[in-house]
Amino acid sequence: MAIVGRPIDRIDGHLKVTGAAKYAAEFRVPNVVHAVLVQSTIAAGTITGFDLKEAEGMPGVLAIITPENAGKLSSPDKVQQAVPGPLLQNKDILYNGQHVAVVVAEHLEQAQAAASRVRVTYANGEAATSMDALLGQAYPPKRFRNGARPPDSKRGDLDAAFDSGAVKLDTTYVTPIEHHNAMEPHATIASWNGDRLTVWTATQGISGAQAALAGQFGIDKSDVRILCPYLGGGFGSKGNTWPPATLAALAARTVKRPVKLVVTRAQMYTSNGYRPRTVQKLKLAADGDGRLLAMRHDGFSSMSQPSLGEFCEPVALATEMLYACPNVAVTHRLVALNAPLPTYMRAPGEASGVFALESAMDEMAVALKMDPIEFRLRNYAETDPHEGKPFASKALRACYEQGAKAFGWERRSPEPRSMQDGNMLIGWGMATSTYPTNRQPASVRVRMDQAGNVVVQSGTQDIGTGTYTVMTQVASDALGVPVHRIRVELGDSSLPPAPVSGGSMTVASVAPSVQAACQALLEKIKDLALADAGSGWHGQTRGALQIRDGLVIGPDRRVPIAALLEKTKQPFIEAEAQTKPGEEKQRFSMHAFGAQFAEVRIDPDLGQIRVSRYVGAFDAGHVLNAKTARSQLIGGITYGIGMALF
Repeated sequence: MAIVGRPIDRIDGHLKVTGAAKYAAEFRVPNVVHAVLVQSTIAAGTITGFDLKEAEGMPGVLAIITPENAGKLSSPDKVQQAVPGPLLQNKDILYNGQHVAVVVAEHLEQAQAAASRVRVTYANGEAATSMDALLGQAYPPKRFRNGARPPDSKRGDLDAAFDSGAVKLDTTYVTPIEHHNAMEPHATIASWNGDRLTVWTATQGISGAQAALAGQFGIDKSDVRILCPYLGGGFGSKGNTWPPATLAALAARTVKRPVKLVVTRAQMYTSNGYRPRTVQKLKLAADGDGRLLAMRHDGFSSMSQPSLGEFCEPVALATEMLYACPNVAVTHRLVALNAPLPTYMRAPGEASGVFALESAMDEMAVALKMDPIEFRLRNYAETDPHEGKPFASKALRACYEQGAKAFGWERRSPEPRSMQDGNMLIGWGMATSTYPTNRQPASVRVRMDQAGNVVVQSGTQDIGTGTYTVMTQVASDALGVPVHRIRVELGDSSLPPAPVSGGSMTVASVAPSVQAACQALLEKIKDLALADAGSGWHGQTRGALQIRDGLVIGPDRRVPIAALLEKTKQPFIEAEAQTKPGEEKQRFSMHAFGAQFAEVRIDPDLGQIRVSRYVGAFDAGHVLNAKTARSQLIGGITYGIGMALF
């Protein structure tokens, strides 16, 4: 029976519940000391001085690093956080909570005590803190989607189409700043050996962290090793290399000892990005039959001061492609504030943008006196209306149908306050969900020893989603080896490179490489068997042989792989493969889809809101593990419920 797709238990589950899985801050490094961040207490201005006398005289203090003694770091291109302010490279203050000093001491409590005694004086500047007051100064992003496309798009004659509509909507939706706050805080242990740097850090991208730190310290990538075998949640906040990781390495270089720096829960609000506040202005028009004529989606995202970098929440991208509409315009703009740099947060753009779009669709359905599902079906896009390409796959119609059936949507009454349970008011709602299908190049090495044990190695990371487990399943099927004989090694930049775990692309990127490396290994084993004089298979081809249960099976006999390796004096045999996307995105529009259904109960006397029932139906592609996939879908629903309730 195939292992891929089955709901097998997580490979790392026992390690995690017993505490045996080590996270970044838990590694025991000899001679380690502790660093604590000191943060600004103003939002704009300049540091005029430090009074360090009391702090430097406290027990155990080894160093207090400030912009006055930090030394210079490089600022390579394409490293989002390689910026002057938060890395102690100048005295400018651009937001409240900016890192202004690092205190290093023998023990954590000593570093905390000394950090509380660091005195900083400032010349206050004028802080920009109101996004609404500055909407008129919004500007287009320079590198929207990392330069992959322009921030705006337009098709058709939107103004004329809107004016001709029988039903129109012109409204604004606002979403607040949201923070990731993963269970594991951002943490780093940095250790130098000459010019070689080893870093244990909480990251969603070990290859990116390696490149960032190498660039910042002006050393070769091969001289930086990043280790992150387990991650206690990231949700996008650990996708980049934020200043605390760099400052830990800077502190270790200063005191010439390994340094551990763990960001406090309070500091996580200003140290590692957040989902920015958005103001989204939508205009929709439809004819009397409920067919969309025009859609305009103008998205404004709060931002830091531009010198810190750039991040734009791509809120309007789904509006381009989700519904069939001939006249569509979308724009994206940034509003600079004295705030930290925002970043990716679970479904960046889609989570906040589809909320606005689907709210507008609901309001249009009400105005048309039409069922929300029927309104969406009347505007169902059979092909991508923005790119003009067929969808690689799309089962959204089935999601609507099956989700509605499971939920009991046919019993819905559209009139306000018409559905009640005693004193409780009951509301039923639904929405469409979508997310693009992403994939990047990835490499994998597979090794089999004489005992038939297999090691799968890749420089990817398991951010809590089950990567160890599904890669084991893929290798098991590809090699015909049982799961218990396979060990997957991840989270080490010395392994073959793989992309950041973001954009829901780790499985799509790494699994094909696992499969390809396993296939390459099987071919090597077959070649070994064909070359063995004792096998009697001289003149046969690879196609005549099969490999199963540690055996090479030919037309007339079975030869143990262990015997082949022993005869050739090889302790193991290995193969490596890299896979990358083909031309599929040039030919197809690639997205996943879903339909969400919620029941909400409201107590009209107390104002209490309770989500009492929820159904999600998803067109999610090839599921590699039914248990971990369902867990991810439930996690997405939970995140969405939290966003809605707050």
